[in-house]
Amino acid sequence: MQVRTRHTPSFGVARLLLAPGEPAQVESGAMLATSYGVTVEARAQGGFLKSLARAALGGESFFVSTYTAPQQGGWVDVAPNLPGDLNVLELDGRVGWCVTKGCWLASASTVQLETQWGGFQNLFGGEGGFMTHVVGQGPVVVSCYGALDVVTLQPGEYVTIDTGHVVAYADTVQSRLRQMNQGVVQSLKSGEGLVFDFAGPGQVLTQTRNPRGLVTWLQSNGLGARS
Repeated sequence: MQVRTRHTPSFGVARLLLAPGEPAQVESGAMLATSYGVTVEARAQGGFLKSLARAALGGESFFVSTYTAPQQGGWVDVAPNLPGDLNVLELDGRVGWCVTKGCWLASASTVQLETQWGGFQNLFGGEGGFMTHVVGQGPVVVSCYGALDVVTLQPGEYVTIDTGHVVAYADTVQSRLRQMNQGVVQSLKSGEGLVFDFAGPGQVLTQTRNPRGLVTWLQSNGLGARS
């Protein structure tokens, strides 16, 4: 599978170019268009229990849509729900990545999706918690809300990032979740004040906008469901 992106960095769309008979994994509901003859099947990726964990714990869809190209090959266009940039991770079979809730968009069929614990704040409405862990070989398309920044950490170099701005980070990066400058009760209720400390070597992908802030804005203006 090859990936070509367009309309970045504001309204990214990724075109998955498929060889004859080649399948691709796509987040449920992310398909924008396909070439004629491409077939689709909704599958519980990795089996029932892994898919249940991905949906219930990771905040992703239970089913992963598998698009398969016909004999002449084909393409699938995918787009995220929120406006922003896209990034293509090229997995080499050695280093996996942790992808935060809602940021995984598509990947090659040679990439495995797993659910991995990334911190406790997802249980209280924040980002993180159980994340999508991608391993294997091939491209992985991740999306972000707003523009995307790549933070490259050298060995022993540290950075602190708000949980709502983390998109993904490589397995080579060490991470620690902690509270920052707020009362414990308030942090657990809202997810505010929770940050990741990352230590290199490796890369961390961040987004310039926080989806949690969008939800708060919508609710404060009477445009979203109030909890």
